[in-house]
Amino acid sequence: MYFRDMMKLTPKKINIFLFFKLPAAYFCGVRLKCIEAYECTTTVKHRWINQNPFGSMYFAVQAMAAELTTGALVLSHIKESGKNISMLVSNQKGTYSKKALGKITFSCADGKKVLHALEESIRSGEGITFWMTSVGIDEVGDEVSRMEFEWRIKVKS
Repeated sequence: MYFRDMMKLTPKKINIFLFFKLPAAYFCGVRLKCIEAYECTTTVKHRWINQNPFGSMYFAVQAMAAELTTGALVLSHIKESGKNISMLVSNQKGTYSKKALGKITFSCADGKKVLHALEESIRSGEGITFWMTSVGIDEVGDEVSRMEFEWRIKVKS
């Protein structure tokens, strides 16, 4: 099954993609829960396999879950455009404000940024970079981390 050949992207299809193409994320428990036009949500639960030596979730696991919220939105809008467009994370920043314990939900609501960047890239034929933010919230509603990803998209010729 080739990812770009699938019809509409759904959480189930993206989670299958994780299993085959990003097994580290899959086996650490990262799961896409919801993808809509402007927002995407993932979850990951603190477990033995994704812990750090300090008893909380390893930062890289949080980054995988956060990046998926942004990347799924980019991929979804690229797919809907029908154009052959490359996508790449060119920069990342993360802030960790609390130990990540229990189930952490990451959300990104930057779908409109993706649409604007795609429109600009398609119109100009140039590569476009833009930042997207994903916020991780624990089960009691406290922010545990905030990740920013700089995406670069470009129409392939």
